[in-house]
Amino acid sequence: MDKNTNKNYKVLVTPTSVNPNAKSPTMARLRAFAGELTFNPTGRPLGGRALSELLRGRDGVVAGLDDYSGDVIRECAATGLKVISRYGSGYDNVDIGAARECGVAVCYTPGANAEAVADLAFGLMLCAARRLPMLDRRTKAGEWARSIGTELYGKTIGIVGLGAVGKGVARRALGFSMRVLAYDTMLDLDFMRANGIVAVAFGELIAASDFITLHLPLNSSTRHIINGDVLGAVKQGAVLINTARGGLIDEAAAYEALVSGRLGGLGLDAYEQEPPPAASPLFGLDNVVLTPHTGAHTVEATGNLLEMSVANLIDVLSGRPCRNTVKCIT
Repeated sequence: MDKNTNKNYKVLVTPTSVNPNAKSPTMARLRAFAGELTFNPTGRPLGGRALSELLRGRDGVVAGLDDYSGDVIRECAATGLKVISRYGSGYDNVDIGAARECGVAVCYTPGANAEAVADLAFGLMLCAARRLPMLDRRTKAGEWARSIGTELYGKTIGIVGLGAVGKGVARRALGFSMRVLAYDTMLDLDFMRANGIVAVAFGELIAASDFITLHLPLNSSTRHIINGDVLGAVKQGAVLINTARGGLIDEAAAYEALVSGRLGGLGLDAYEQEPPPAASPLFGLDNVVLTPHTGAHTVEATGNLLEMSVANLIDVLSGRPCRNTVKCIT
């Protein structure tokens, strides 16, 4: 049993994949720790006034893909907020500077959903390469459509960001006898040597890859890392996959590359605007496969994410060291 459970902590839980009625040991632990537990009633990520109204007066939050702006953090820190415990490995939606300024700890869950996201990235590659959603839709409509796709077997895959998810994709690609190229500012050379992965410059990866998959955080240096100029240099007919953050791709430029045939396919689980606008031109293309930021939505991953994010939150509020705080990252 956690100490200090009589302090009547007030905790908000916002991830849309967390079931408020779940009977898991992790939820039982959180309920035992928090005297007052509130959940996101909207079914979608929060931001601005909607977030601050729910977060005001809370000691901590198990945080989904909400927008923790500086204004929200400052306002809620003044009413007692002590920790933002991200239910995920990224924290680009949190104003880290404002959190530090206000003494609010920010935690994350590295690796908790890596296998689930790697699965989805590979699934999107297969679906985009063979246009499976379109064929499924037309077959169910009574048509007997024909579509010429491309194989993954023996092709070259370029992995941009060789962290936990990127490594998972690399392992899967090796099972398809793919040549694996990787670009990252910090590479695990032991992993690469053990698996025959080749380190290349970003431009070389773009020009040489039949499949390009993105596994990067979103920041000022990675925003629109895939833009019109980069897309003009991709291999003709290449397939582009993004299961990381939407701002990594200039979607307007990607649309133009798809229409021109420069890109052969696109698979997205993350968007510049979430949910994407109903009028997005990407919706009308058969070589585009779209999923609703669902990379972490497996039984295994959601369990891992909840367990780690709750443990991080309890550690911080209990005054114990938490090794998954962003402040510990250099």
